[in-house]
Amino acid sequence: MDLSLHPHWTVWCIVVPLLAGGLAVLVPRWGKTIGLIGAVLTLIVVGGATLQLLSHGPQRIEIGSWGAPLGIQLQLDGPALMMLWTTALVSLPITVYARDYFQTPQQQIRFWPLWLLLWSTMNMLYLSADLFNLYITLELLSFVSVVLVALAGPNAVRAAIRYLLMNLLGSLGFLLAVALMYGAYGMLDINMLAEQVEATPLTGLALALMSIGLLVKSALFPLHVWLPPAHAGAPAPVSAVLSALVVKASFYLLLLLWLTLYSPLVTRELTTLVGLLGIGAILWGSLQALRASRLKQLVAYSTVAQLGYIGLAITLIDVAAWQPVLTFIIAHACAKGAMFLAAGNFQRAAGHDRMALISAALRALPVSVFAFALAGISLIGLPPSGGFLAKWLLLSAALDSGRWLIALALVGSGLLTALYVFRVLERAVRPGAALKPVGRVSPLMEWSALGLGLLAILLGFAGMWITQILAEWPV
Repeated sequence: MDLSLHPHWTVWCIVVPLLAGGLAVLVPRWGKTIGLIGAVLTLIVVGGATLQLLSHGPQRIEIGSWGAPLGIQLQLDGPALMMLWTTALVSLPITVYARDYFQTPQQQIRFWPLWLLLWSTMNMLYLSADLFNLYITLELLSFVSVVLVALAGPNAVRAAIRYLLMNLLGSLGFLLAVALMYGAYGMLDINMLAEQVEATPLTGLALALMSIGLLVKSALFPLHVWLPPAHAGAPAPVSAVLSALVVKASFYLLLLLWLTLYSPLVTRELTTLVGLLGIGAILWGSLQALRASRLKQLVAYSTVAQLGYIGLAITLIDVAAWQPVLTFIIAHACAKGAMFLAAGNFQRAAGHDRMALISAALRALPVSVFAFALAGISLIGLPPSGGFLAKWLLLSAALDSGRWLIALALVGSGLLTALYVFRVLERAVRPGAALKPVGRVSPLMEWSALGLGLLAILLGFAGMWITQILAEWPV
């Protein structure tokens, strides 16, 4: 790993959205323009970070000239780069969508600084190389997300409070684990700790606390109770961000820490337990999606079900570590972002999202229906989508290692996903009176959803690039 300083692109991945958020506070009437410029610039600096990784290899960057174990360090490697790209590619269409979605000045003034701060925090999380900095970014991520959920108004406050309480519980577990690791080893740098960690009872307790905390934040069944009301009740662009990006951050950290810091303690039994929870998530989330009476509620329970795939993938980390998990995270982020944005369009057009009365809204917005269908194709795992590539990698790993239950769960989950996706799409072809829209759905809102849907399909052709980055520059 190159320890020389090449900080410009990596650091700017954090600084650009943070500066944009600060400007949105200082000049609130220009929030929409600042948000869009910040999104484009962040995408550019992520491209610069890619060139930096290709030229110099993985980077360790010291902040404030304080080295490990005391100073804050950033690390750019293959998995971190993939998450930076995922966040940037999904966030740009969401930013475009949000420009026309929020209708009141108060919502605009509150949304843009919070959204840009959230983006900066996610990038900081993926680049952090020590446990305490990870805790700080996790806390910021939770608090900002809660406030964004509450932007929907008084009806969303209860969901936001539940979100806050559950995430505080997860943060407490993570913080206790950090304290135990520091007390046992006197350092918090992940790479340095990984060289010294031993399979002791104290380290095992830290692993348990940290894992439970991250699973709560990831909303893996049965710790998912906060997710459906928060994601269904939030404004559409916020729902898309939470489902596509925020919950993935905790899963990413869980995988990172299990593969590096706690690898001596991660047993086959532990990964099997997470896999069984993943199967439970798929079954329960799919059942609730099939029963949901509201469209955004259906999409939210779909997230619960789809997160079960990551639980199944963690079961296979001994035979297939980063590639299938990150491929699934990227594909799911694009598909779920498109699905929530399309659902927001239907809700805006109809004035509600009740499944029994949504047919006219679907017929009035064919572009959004197409976006929803493309997202559904990826979630089901049909070729040539990114979802197909991710599930094929997972299925191949499961069959090669003789884990037939995992393979059956992957196949069966695709069928369940098809059922609730077609439950929505069949309403687009039902006969009925034409809709007179209650709310304005701008072309930008429709095309933003379609852009993410198309990206979920095109990712099926990017597998070789993802494989190359992760194989050449793993953690």
